[in-house]
Amino acid sequence: MPNYTSVNEFLLLGITDIKELEPFLFAVFLFIYILILIGNGAILVIVIFEPKLHSPMYFFLGNLSCLDICYSTVTLPKVLDDFLSTHKTISFVGCITQLHFFHFLGSTEAILLGVMAFDRFVAICNPLHYMLLMKHQVCLCLAAVTWIIGFFHALLHSIMTSHLTFCGSNQIHHFFCDIKPILELACGNTEVNQWMLETVTGTIAMGPFFIILLSYFYIISFLLFKSRSCSMLQKALSTCASHFMVVILFYVPVVFIYIRPTSGSSMDQDRIVAIMYSVVTPILNPLIYTLRNKDVKGALSKAIRKNLWSEQL
Repeated sequence: MPNYTSVNEFLLLGITDIKELEPFLFAVFLFIYILILIGNGAILVIVIFEPKLHSPMYFFLGNLSCLDICYSTVTLPKVLDDFLSTHKTISFVGCITQLHFFHFLGSTEAILLGVMAFDRFVAICNPLHYMLLMKHQVCLCLAAVTWIIGFFHALLHSIMTSHLTFCGSNQIHHFFCDIKPILELACGNTEVNQWMLETVTGTIAMGPFFIILLSYFYIISFLLFKSRSCSMLQKALSTCASHFMVVILFYVPVVFIYIRPTSGSSMDQDRIVAIMYSVVTPILNPLIYTLRNKDVKGALSKAIRKNLWSEQL
């Protein structure tokens, strides 16, 4: 007999149970969302239109900014709507769709961070062959494969979750539809779903992380034992520091939510940590890259001066 669901909508319990805080939180999250759109949108625009930034590193940075815009858009508009609504429901189809795109974009970002680390490894450790190894067609293929793997990973989760039986409570202890709180509501056996979450998602997340660690191991070894240039060392460390800060901001919450065992987890803790990777990280990424990258800062200031000059004319 095929699985079915007697629940056609879910109730999102949101970030807080204190009604008096919701107008204040609405203003805060709206401000953050606007900053995410402006910050990442500005990086995306200058990477596309500034010829000096048409290199593999900035191509992947543009992909990261695009991901952060989409990533926050999956959750924040619904969160903002729920702050102003008394009935915080989401349809079953809408919930599965949100789950799909959240994990699609999240897993894509995890893989992209691994690709960006590999790009830095080739640029620093094999600079003479960098443009050959990381030519435009190779970068396009790497980006396409990254997005495709993320899409099918999320599709696997969304299909498996949509076939579960939900016949009891429809209250999701979260501010968006994520796999762990949804599995808490399932009536049937969720062992396969839990295994997928721990094994498949764990592999998707930790595989790129080990590539990142391996890339940085070779980069540090090369700079310490083979490179004799202090300026090259300083430039390389400055470039890699920005990427590594983004990696830490992304992976610490992800490991806390998805890699650790389900037993002993707290939904309240999960909600707080989820704010880190779905709200805080997308707003900090453009700040990290603009504050630590001279090329991006230069391109931004050039674009601002150009717009101010055109307005004066």
